[in-house]
Amino acid sequence: MSRNARHQALFGWLFAAPFAIGFLLVFVAPIIWAIRAAFFGSEAAEGGLYGGGARREVFVGFKNFAHAATNPGFWSGMGRVLAFGAIQIPVMILAALFLALLLDSFLVRRPGLWRLGYFLPFAIPGLIAAIVWTYLYLPELSPFAAALPDLDGIAFFLSPRLVLASMANITTWTYTGYNMLIFLAALQAIPHDLYEAARIDGASGWVIATKIKIPLVRGAALLAVLLSIIGTVQLFNEPTMIRTVATWMGNDYMPMLMAYNTLMGQISPSGMGPASAISILMAVVAGSLAVIYALVQRRIAR
Repeated sequence: MSRNARHQALFGWLFAAPFAIGFLLVFVAPIIWAIRAAFFGSEAAEGGLYGGGARREVFVGFKNFAHAATNPGFWSGMGRVLAFGAIQIPVMILAALFLALLLDSFLVRRPGLWRLGYFLPFAIPGLIAAIVWTYLYLPELSPFAAALPDLDGIAFFLSPRLVLASMANITTWTYTGYNMLIFLAALQAIPHDLYEAARIDGASGWVIATKIKIPLVRGAALLAVLLSIIGTVQLFNEPTMIRTVATWMGNDYMPMLMAYNTLMGQISPSGMGPASAISILMAVVAGSLAVIYALVQRRIAR
């Protein structure tokens, strides 16, 4: 390597160093720590009738993973997540695609203003959005929920039959604009020569949208769905807030809620080890679902 090439490589690493250090500290290091913690548990230290009140860390091998994998509550929560995602993700992706196609067409004036308006819900912190929508679901505070009948003696939007739909509404409201930007970026990257050639051949706007635009944003759709699958498995803000008013929901209603309550000592066995094992098992499930979807999408594309 020449001296000039070495200097360029050095400056490149220097510029990348702040990001690399931050990435290692806030992303890689916590993952390594969680994996390590999943193989350990805590027990009472020796001394006194009850161990002296102190706790010590002990190696337990795959015991935490085995308990998480055989816990019916975990798989029940995962089943709710799958039911949630099977309905919410297609609705959100189709809505985002429709908005992106609308903004990319000649039908909308001032598309920048509309783009900002659609994206604005994503700019609101997820916890704040969950709090606002939880208030709107309460008959005592909502301008419309009070007019709806109770289901099984529980407020309409907070009943067991509709609570997943209520959470899906919050998630769709929050992330549709974000996914719209993914589709819009892919649409704007399509060469406009294709549109001109199609119009010369007599293609209508509907034909251009369905035969050119939608097929060419398949990669963006893959990215949006993969991110949605991973985010759905990690659903936390919505069930946490709704659970404060829908008291019938248990500590393990969602996998992420189960991991949090395990860490906080509300589910036994508790502590960092069992909670880390649940989190890692969730990551494995999310990764498996994402890989399966990617393979199916690739086979369909062929």
